[in-house]
Amino acid sequence: MTDIWVLALGLLLLFVLGAMVRLWLGPTAPDRVVALDAVNTITVCGIIVFGVAFNETVYVDVAIVYALLSFVGTLWLAKYIGGDL
Repeated sequence: MTDIWVLALGLLLLFVLGAMVRLWLGPTAPDRVVALDAVNTITVCGIIVFGVAFNETVYVDVAIVYALLSFVGTLWLAKYIGGDL
């Protein structure tokens, strides 16, 4: 793995840690849901970067499935917070 991919994954890890702080300290539930969605989005980006770094296409498939599940989870949480469930 080249240095540029290690740098990219390191930055993504730093961004995840920042979003986790917001998830932990968020004053309201919608703030926490947005932070959780940010963590999931950055995780999808990390999986894709990992797949590019190792030249494996299976990671892109995993990232797509993870993104779809994350989207459904975010929709469910939004409906729960909105009082529709």
